Amino acid sequence: MKRSISVLYVLFFLSLYGCSFLGITDEKPAGEKAITSSSAKGYIDYLASDSLKGRDTPSPELDSAAKFISLHFESAGLRPLNGSYFQKVKMGYIRLGKENFLKIRKGKEEAAFKLKDEFTPFEITADKEASAAVVFAGYGIDAPEYNYNDYENLDVKGKIVFVLRHEPGENDPASIFKGKELTKYSSVLEKTETAIKHGAIGVLICQDPLNHKLLTPRGFPWPSLSKFIPDKALPLSLLLDEKDKVPVVQVGEEVINYLFGSTDKLRDIQAGIDKNLKPSSFAIDGASATLKTSTELQDESADNVIGFIEGTDPVLKDEVLVIGAHYDHIGIKKNHAANEDYIFNGADDNASGTTALMEVADAFSANNLGPRRSILFIAFCGEEKGLFGSRYYVEYPLFPLSKTVAMLNIDMVGRNSIDSLSIFGAAAFPKITEIVKDKNSETGFNLVFDPVLNGGSDHMSFTRKKIPALFFHSGIHQDLHQVSDEVRFINYDKIAKAAKLVFRTAWQIANEGDYYFPKSN
Repeated sequence: MKRSISVLYVLFFLSLYGCSFLGITDEKPAGEKAITSSSAKGYIDYLASDSLKGRDTPSPELDSAAKFISLHFESAGLRPLNGSYFQKVKMGYIRLGKENFLKIRKGKEEAAFKLKDEFTPFEITADKEASAAVVFAGYGIDAPEYNYNDYENLDVKGKIVFVLRHEPGENDPASIFKGKELTKYSSVLEKTETAIKHGAIGVLICQDPLNHKLLTPRGFPWPSLSKFIPDKALPLSLLLDEKDKVPVVQVGEEVINYLFGSTDKLRDIQAGIDKNLKPSSFAIDGASATLKTSTELQDESADNVIGFIEGTDPVLKDEVLVIGAHYDHIGIKKNHAANEDYIFNGADDNASGTTALMEVADAFSANNLGPRRSILFIAFCGEEKGLFGSRYYVEYPLFPLSKTVAMLNIDMVGRNSIDSLSIFGAAAFPKITEIVKDKNSETGFNLVFDPVLNGGSDHMSFTRKKIPALFFHSGIHQDLHQVSDEVRFINYDKIAKAAKLVFRTAWQIANEGDYYFPKSN
């Protein structure tokens, strides 16, 4: 009899208070009804309109889009943080300064190399001077997922590294680096960040001689170095990077010959790396370099747009789930014919994801229950410039990263089959993926789970900070970064469907017990 009374008591307690005190959230949140195809059409029709001229970062039109999103967050009842719906993202145009030089010493000899003809700074270079020994670090790659590391057993701390462009097996369909498709590890930015992570204070990069005959040190086409490059071609830099940057230049054949004896010797070293898929890194005997690059900055800041919903649980409200989408695109064609379409409207990339973000905000606002954890909605600027908005946010977070349990990123969800959706990051973050799979039983997508954590969007800024993140994406199409990425090709029903899946996933994450997302130490 005692046991029966206990069971009845538990059933009564559950019926009275629901299951949220256990972290069980199987109920369907009522706010989902706020997500509709018609409201999605209204949002995206404005964001991808000709009047916003492609929402370039920075631009007055991007500012107009930011204002539109902020007013929507406010009308949906989302709160500002620190009294504002905006987070200023400090960025600016970089000009090449007047003092740039490269000197290399081998033994008792020293050679000075000519700017532009024999070395050229990249746009990511620092306003600094570095003087140190030179170490060859192969392709400059540290890729655990491919079981490849040019820095294995190599000490580059306080050194200047010399690395090759691209990656092993560039023309080999069977290459471990996704065959002929170049991965993120081929980029100059990734190689530079990897070198800095391993302690390097300067980077010399050359075109890999095995696959490329032209070894001209192109670096970045600075207007000050060419009468053919317009001043408007100046690179935009995220200013938070300045303190952590190092001098980075591309060097030509003269530098290769001075350091390695000949281009053929470097080509042979590269061929060995490609054949064995093992690093062949070493300190270049007796070689040291003094490298200086100078830059001047012109402030051109833009804004992330944020909206906050405080959690209802007295303990879990101190934790936050970030839901994000970038609202910028690539602007307009600078040179075009009078009757030519010149606006990159970016309807799918990423007015569709921004629209879905706003729809999810609507759903949380309309829900009859508040989430136990807090929710932070962020529309990021500058994604197309190199994840500027999200990179800035994780360096200057509005909510402690140690209390950020996860991030959901929405980028391009308005094209291709209405039944298909790709999820990046599934293999790396199985707990959140379990939630997506469970909630998709109601949504009905044919989900494609990409095993590699990439995708080149804002979630990567969070995963680099060890925050679990998933990327919702409906696939590449021929109109990507073309003026033809317009609203006439958008499937509003698909945007609403994707928003519902993100909302259901977010609701579950926001209400799971602390056993599921243990607190950081």
